[in-house]
Amino acid sequence: MATALAYRGRMRPDEHVTGTEGSSTGPVVVALTEPADGIPDVVATPGALADVVEAFGAATGPVAVDAERASGYRYGQRTYLVQLRREGAGTALIDPIAVPDLSALSAALVGVEWVLHAASQDLPGLAEQGMRPSRVFDTELAARLLGMERVGLAAVVADTLGLGLAKEHSAVDWSTRPLPTEWLRYAVLDVEVLVEVREVLAERLALAGKAEWAAQEFEAVRTAPPPGPRTDPWRRVSGLHQVRDARRLAVVRELWETRDRNARERDISPGRVLPDAAIVAAAQALPRSVPELTALPQFSGKGTRRRATLWQSAIDRGRAVPDAELPSLRGPKSDAPPPPRAWADRDPEAAARLAAARDVVAELSTRWTVPAENLLQPDLLRRLCWAPPERLDETSVAEALAAGGARAWQVELVAPRLAEVFADL
Repeated sequence: MATALAYRGRMRPDEHVTGTEGSSTGPVVVALTEPADGIPDVVATPGALADVVEAFGAATGPVAVDAERASGYRYGQRTYLVQLRREGAGTALIDPIAVPDLSALSAALVGVEWVLHAASQDLPGLAEQGMRPSRVFDTELAARLLGMERVGLAAVVADTLGLGLAKEHSAVDWSTRPLPTEWLRYAVLDVEVLVEVREVLAERLALAGKAEWAAQEFEAVRTAPPPGPRTDPWRRVSGLHQVRDARRLAVVRELWETRDRNARERDISPGRVLPDAAIVAAAQALPRSVPELTALPQFSGKGTRRRATLWQSAIDRGRAVPDAELPSLRGPKSDAPPPPRAWADRDPEAAARLAAARDVVAELSTRWTVPAENLLQPDLLRRLCWAPPERLDETSVAEALAAGGARAWQVELVAPRLAEVFADL
């Protein structure tokens, strides 16, 4: 509680402490709502950025880093605010729209460990601004490896430091300019105690014998390549399973592609341009005219009615696709195994391997208090069981797992047990 009590002096009159020592409501959690150094001005000029680069380059210790996007509001995953905090430099808030090139800041932090929460979400956007870390400590990943039940930032801060971190502004439109003071306060607090959280988690990882596991996971996140383009991204439309013939799938495809172009041009989240439910409804109804289209409840809104001609044109194109060019009902060809529910009929031996392998992973997950999906990627496990190496001994299984991207600690834990149960089969 020492850390939490140190922040008690920053509580506003309307703040409160939840729980009491020994009470049934849980441990004491002190609300953290005021930054230690106040809210700095947002860096939006080259001169101000140069000052930040100098200050952070001369500071000491790890640097806490966070980034805010406008998911659900804007097209893509662009970063609209970057927050940093480092001992000796305090906190900086940077507007990457006003100063998009942050490579000088990244250069000033070469060799410095970056502390992020859910780094895989922020690193791609930061890379677009020229920011690439030399080392990473991911507090969410650390919490997962420690088997913590809740791994959101607020929950991890409460567990490690006894501090309550409000998250009410996590889903706001960060492309808004100027940013409201309350949002900036939230952004500052997101990095306020991140380094302290890192220290507690690092100690716990060491005590649990998982420090090396974490180091391998952090490096895998840091060096992960950007995801490649999806095949048939339109197939991710929510509710697509309701569309059961190729002609209607062609309409879904045309509507999705039209929506995507329009959203990109307007820099608006596609779901705000046309909801998935509207796409599915139109594909099911196959309207032949704008009046028929706008008679659908999903197209009765002002925005969808305004662009009804655009959507009807897409529907007409889908209706006119030649039979030979209709999308497959089965989806694009892939090297991925079929759905596990089909294995028993198509390959009973593979089904038996998968059942046994899942039992192994579940057992190890319980023993080491690590979520099964962090112990071994489920897709990799399915691929191993569906198309195993010719020899199912420990060496071959280990090689197959490593080739599939498993980290050394995962291979060391899982390969011997998988080889053992495969031999029994």
